[in-house]
Amino acid sequence: MGVAMSGVVAAGLDNDLDSLLRQTNEQLGAAGRRVAKFIDENRQTVLASSAAALGGYIGTSDATVLRTIQAMGFAGLADLKQAILKSGDQTSTPADQMLRTLADLEQSTGRAMASVLKAHDEGLAVLKSEKCRAQIAAAIHCLDAAKRVVVFAIGPSAALAGYVATSLRRCGRACQTLNATGSMLADQLLDLRRGDVLLILAYGRLYREVRAVFAEAKELGLPTVLVTEAEGTPLAKLADIAVAIPRGRPEQVALHGATFVGLEAMVLSLAAAKPDAAVASLDKLNRLRRVTEIPGKAKNA
Repeated sequence: MGVAMSGVVAAGLDNDLDSLLRQTNEQLGAAGRRVAKFIDENRQTVLASSAAALGGYIGTSDATVLRTIQAMGFAGLADLKQAILKSGDQTSTPADQMLRTLADLEQSTGRAMASVLKAHDEGLAVLKSEKCRAQIAAAIHCLDAAKRVVVFAIGPSAALAGYVATSLRRCGRACQTLNATGSMLADQLLDLRRGDVLLILAYGRLYREVRAVFAEAKELGLPTVLVTEAEGTPLAKLADIAVAIPRGRPEQVALHGATFVGLEAMVLSLAAAKPDAAVASLDKLNRLRRVTEIPGKAKNA
């Protein structure tokens, strides 16, 4: 069997992805075979990338990437991503990601600072794109209508969620966090109510807690805004609005700089939407600080 397959066969690739990706077909040509080889060896990168980004990694055009994907029997890049996710081969451990990051530092710049700054520049470029700006604008519109913003994140992203929640409260927005794992998350979910909008920070696979949060939001009819690293994934499709912000380079250590910038843009936009409430809340914060601060120890946080 060659690489080119009918759509009917491609639809049932769950058990044949490895063999399909590793087959060669002279009809693909040299560029097509190079694309197919890259896809086979870099599945995590494929999951987190657009056709244009893949073309940049491989050294070809996005049109060549898409033609090759279609010649392999997929309707498009989203169809290929679904097959990779279903194959169960996309797992990448933190140790794997650190090894790839350190190898990249050794091979490219030899300096962590230069590599990190370059990765953040790439993330900021995505934030400046029309697509991402439109996603953020839709997220702000949804969050602005909330009686209360509920921010969910666990693991390292929980610190970001706490910062966002504190910033929103200082801007006069009612806010709550969901940051527990396991059965303790159920206690936090009890507090969800009509008028809430969920701001969810989640990445990669559909782990148990994020499934529970989306399920409860759907049960209560609450809007969901997801900040994640790629669009078109099963995770992103659960949200009413998905904002895709890359976390550094695919398959390497996650860098949260661009995500942090995107979240701060949302917070300040929400403050600008209700400036009187934001100023009044900060005036109240200053009054409360004067009452609570220890004499001789000014607090500027």
